[in-house]
Amino acid sequence: MTQEIRVTNYPEVLTDRASHYCPGCHHGTAHRLVAEAITDLGLVDKTILIGSIGCSVFIYNYLSLDAIESPHGRAPAVATGVKRARPDKIVFTYQGDGDLASIGMAEIMHCANRGENITTIFVNNTVYGMTGGQMAPTTLVGQKTTTCPGGRCRENEGMPIRMTEIIASLGGVAYAERVAVNNVKNIMKAKKAVAKAFEYQTKEIGFSFVEILATCPTNWHMTPLQANKRVETEMIPYFPLGNFKDVLAKEEK
Repeated sequence: MTQEIRVTNYPEVLTDRASHYCPGCHHGTAHRLVAEAITDLGLVDKTILIGSIGCSVFIYNYLSLDAIESPHGRAPAVATGVKRARPDKIVFTYQGDGDLASIGMAEIMHCANRGENITTIFVNNTVYGMTGGQMAPTTLVGQKTTTCPGGRCRENEGMPIRMTEIIASLGGVAYAERVAVNNVKNIMKAKKAVAKAFEYQTKEIGFSFVEILATCPTNWHMTPLQANKRVETEMIPYFPLGNFKDVLAKEEK
């Protein structure tokens, strides 16, 4: 009889099934961090996931939680309704950059500004992944996509939007941080940020937001190793990592 031995603790909420994500995609790592935070904080039985449209549309297959699938970009609006109806629950959205920063820009801005007591995990891979690699609001200048084959042009399309900085400027926001998962050091920092975002929701002090810089090797036309390197050399210089707002840290000072 073969005995299964795991070298790491397996989060209670993470399902044991094969991933549909492309090789080198960081969504799987992001899912793991969310699962670990919810499990470690003892929130499994009271958490409600609000899924969005994009590559992570099937996130409910990987996290064994009560879940609602929202229309494109409307996850914060759906989460608002759920949280107001059930304030005893932990409610979070999981969204990509096309979903959150484009079609859902109005929803995320007003949700954050109102200080809705929910958490948003925002995965930024600078491209529309599911629909064919089109330019997103976060696409870097010069980056080639199917809708800007010559590269994003500052004069025509403007500059990439830095969402965490915008979210941090809003009055209802309790916590806003940008992280990456391209190496072990950054993954450990990301783990702490995701956990803190959920912890702040339990304290009922306002909206919490974590942006995760991620790869999309398929639509970047790169190998997983090349994509990982791009996060370090191209994304982080424009999207700097770090905490942009923490109301509890400010109070402690």
